[in-house]
Amino acid sequence: MEYRIEKDSMGEIKVPSDKLWGAQTQRSFENFRIGTEKIPLEMVGVFGYLKKAAAMVNEALGEIDADRANAIIAACDEVLRHKLDDNFPLSVWMTGSGTQFNMNVNEVVAHRAMQLLQSEGKEIKIHPNDHVNHSQSSNDIFPTALHVAGVLLVKQQLFPAMEELYATLQAKSVEYKDIVKIGRTHLQDATPLTLGQEISGWARMISRNKEMITLGIDFLRDLGMGGTAVGTGINCPEGFDCKVAEQISCLTGEEFHTAPNKFHSLTSKDELVVVHGMLKALAADLMKIANDIRWLASGPRCGIGELTIPENEPGSSIMPSKVNPTQCEAVTMAAVQVMGNDAAMGIAASQGNFQLNVFMPVIAYNMIQSIRLLSDCMHSFNDHCVKGIQPNYKKIDYNLHQSLILVTGLVPLVGYDKACSIAKKAAKEGLTLRESAVATGWVTQAEFDTHMNPSQLAGIKKDNQ
Repeated sequence: MEYRIEKDSMGEIKVPSDKLWGAQTQRSFENFRIGTEKIPLEMVGVFGYLKKAAAMVNEALGEIDADRANAIIAACDEVLRHKLDDNFPLSVWMTGSGTQFNMNVNEVVAHRAMQLLQSEGKEIKIHPNDHVNHSQSSNDIFPTALHVAGVLLVKQQLFPAMEELYATLQAKSVEYKDIVKIGRTHLQDATPLTLGQEISGWARMISRNKEMITLGIDFLRDLGMGGTAVGTGINCPEGFDCKVAEQISCLTGEEFHTAPNKFHSLTSKDELVVVHGMLKALAADLMKIANDIRWLASGPRCGIGELTIPENEPGSSIMPSKVNPTQCEAVTMAAVQVMGNDAAMGIAASQGNFQLNVFMPVIAYNMIQSIRLLSDCMHSFNDHCVKGIQPNYKKIDYNLHQSLILVTGLVPLVGYDKACSIAKKAAKEGLTLRESAVATGWVTQAEFDTHMNPSQLAGIKKDNQ
């Protein structure tokens, strides 16, 4: 491998000649060979927006000349088009402020901007700190990037996946609105409902989570840029904070504004904890939905078996013809990871010592992974499982009429205690509920038919009024 020599305040260091990064990136790359987790490329893209916005505002305020600003902007556009992705190699497990990642971006953008100027015949020096990082600090741009990334990823990745899953569930809740089945509480038989009603509960979970997350990400629209090192805005021109928030809004198409208190923005990550808690709530509901589906589809002959799900791949290396609820299992594993990430987020956010939180790279990694996992698993779950769910009509009807809990329908007629006696008599003597009820003399056949209509017990008539 060929190298070039780069310099920083600590001296000289060899850097691969085919890379755009500089000395500070190289030092971090060599000093933090920890794990395999890298700063996500989603953060690289967000930094592209922020560095571009900063260059535009710095030029407008007379802080940077037009040649340098335009070159920085052009380099940032290449970052946003993913043309420079292989120049961001740093580990999550680095300095807790994310300084080295900020410098990675600064060095790559500066180097590429100079190349672009040279292609125009201009020999102009662009310094990573003095120009690309002008009016900024790692301490304010990394928190800003966390907020912008949260809003953009939720709106662009998570919400579309939620909307697709909701649409499928809502359609099936309507399609199966008249299929009466037995309910279950405590894993025991309960009073009837319709399959459509059951699925409507799943659909509402998704829509309600979207409502909550929509409210949550509004807390991320406050940006810390302009606070620089400790929140005072040292070395930042007046008005930069407001103007850069306006520019970020224009570039991303999402509304952002400068945070009213930069001291809060730099040291506290409470807003991110709130949003990730909402992601955890979504994960909890996805866990519930996936578990319900795989229980209801269990069997096919020796389980509940009320639903059939698509057969996507063989389920066993030893048992022929076995098919497993693999999409449900993928969802539940992703949900567990998100719940674990939430614990890490809470602990990391509690470590805001004095003027800065120094757990930001791991916060970035966990938040982005959670959004990515939730988005991807909902797409997969929807396409490869939920769309193909079908009711097993015979098993649903069999289970419904085997349940003794239907006797609840007789309570208004004979009272709780007598209804209980009817059910116990049926169980002990192997009778149907009709046979047991009529045998007691407390209920006529006509009264039984009136009070024990499963559709009526499921509330279908009431729902259709």
